[in-house]
Amino acid sequence: MTTRIEYEDADRRSATGWKIAAAALLGAAAAVGLGIYLARDQMRRHRRELFSPHPLRRLAALGYLKSHPSVDDLPLLRDYLAWEERTLLRKRATAVLESLESVLASDEVLESGDPH
Repeated sequence: MTTRIEYEDADRRSATGWKIAAAALLGAAAAVGLGIYLARDQMRRHRRELFSPHPLRRLAALGYLKSHPSVDDLPLLRDYLAWEERTLLRKRATAVLESLESVLASDEVLESGDPH
């Protein structure tokens, strides 16, 4: 037979286990939320740096846009080409734009299954 003290100790241990599990779950959810927030912030920052007064930041933004192709970036790159004055960066932006167009066009062909 279990005494009242033994029963209360067992109940307290099980409650502590649930509290630890709930805290761990809450911590994991907070970490995922923070990760999503930081990823979105990084994406916004890279898009914003495309029109930075610093040429190296613009070059880095072009590299980021090339490695993360998106249909939303096509008009942004066209605006950038009209704005950019440096020949080297204009050439790089043109190459990135052509690369994005070809990647996105090939993705459309793969999704539709029709090459025409």
